[in-house]
Amino acid sequence: MSQTQSRLRLGAIIQGPSGNMSAWRHPDAVSDASINVEYVQRLAQQAEQAKFDFLFVADGLYINAQSIPHFLNRFEPITLLSALALVTQKIGLVATLSTSYSEPFTVARQFASLDQLSGGRAGWNVVTSPLEGSAKNFSRERHPAHDERYRIAGEYLQVTRGLWDSWEADAFVRNKESGEFFDHGKLHTLNHKGHYFSVQGPLNVGRSPQGRPIVFQAGASDAGKAFAADVADAIYTRQETPELARAFREDVRRQLVARGRGADDIRVFQGISVIIGEDEAQAEQRYQQTARLVTPEKALEYLGRYFEHYDFSQHPLDAPFPDIGDLGQNSFRSTTDTLKQNARERGLTLRQVALEAATPRPTFSGTAAQVADGLEHWFRAGAADGFIVRGGTPTAFDDFVEQVIPLLQQRGIYRQEYEGDTLRENLGLSEPPNQFTVPEARQLSA
Repeated sequence: MSQTQSRLRLGAIIQGPSGNMSAWRHPDAVSDASINVEYVQRLAQQAEQAKFDFLFVADGLYINAQSIPHFLNRFEPITLLSALALVTQKIGLVATLSTSYSEPFTVARQFASLDQLSGGRAGWNVVTSPLEGSAKNFSRERHPAHDERYRIAGEYLQVTRGLWDSWEADAFVRNKESGEFFDHGKLHTLNHKGHYFSVQGPLNVGRSPQGRPIVFQAGASDAGKAFAADVADAIYTRQETPELARAFREDVRRQLVARGRGADDIRVFQGISVIIGEDEAQAEQRYQQTARLVTPEKALEYLGRYFEHYDFSQHPLDAPFPDIGDLGQNSFRSTTDTLKQNARERGLTLRQVALEAATPRPTFSGTAAQVADGLEHWFRAGAADGFIVRGGTPTAFDDFVEQVIPLLQQRGIYRQEYEGDTLRENLGLSEPPNQFTVPEARQLSA
């Protein structure tokens, strides 16, 4: 393993005031963080100074009055990251965008533009949109079924990658004397005709400084993993233990090899939350302070989001978790399966399930050294290539940067400086060949 591959990698999630769904009420919170550009710019620059690989913006397309407050009023991801590109130099910029409710040409153009604007730092977190209500905002009669959404996404990525290969890297010669603006032999028209999409091309943006923008896949379902093994450069997932996380990562690596890719062609990131204190007692006190901000009523609303905004208030709080059938199977499948399984195996009441979901304990909690120990253990055990970090309180990310990052650097598992200028370079991933110029690439894309 090379020195670059042996380093732990980190992303920072941009998620309002952080913490739980009521964290905006915390005395230290910036209550309008989800729409406060100065706040987000400071966070971006702070993460870059700490040598994070990328910023990560989650997103969704459907809200109602019961949605998480942060979701009710927040920036569109591409717009936000375009603003952040101008106040940062090295850190990657990863935006969530749905393949179920957008057009491949538009999305290919948006990410190619962000990549040019940032000098090769763009990443796309490909989602298929879990909430059925999303259809109501896009003139659709129905929300595609879970597995169909991934079939759509598969063809969608085939189109966008083909569009990103429209131009070779040196196609635009701009020779004023000869009048040659571009080399005609280095322009490639896609002419895609498939089951879901018909797209001619070419794209009206030149080739990415990093070959193509980095593609993330978020989720842990079987369909999601198969999709990632086909087209992704990175995965954003979450498992509860290092053993489960390692099994997930090993399964992904096996699927990569089975598809003719290298086992190291994907970086697997675990989503984590952290709370840091001078000792374990202070860390626990900080967790409790934030957790107490969530009422049982708000916890039920939060839980309902995973189950198509199901109204759990119709059930007794202290009765066993109700049998609600297959609700959620077409939305957050892996999450709802886990919630129901935990309730069944542990005999949890509705109140307990809701509060645990809405006020989750941090993945790593305690002193800075204890948090660094936990990260190092997961990393060295092969449970993850890196982590996407969220503060478990509104000030926890500051504590992580100031206290944990130096410890990881001292231990030699985290960078002192960026390795390159592009996100692909800093993730240690090779630049993809243009499918129109390399025979092997043409065969893989077919």
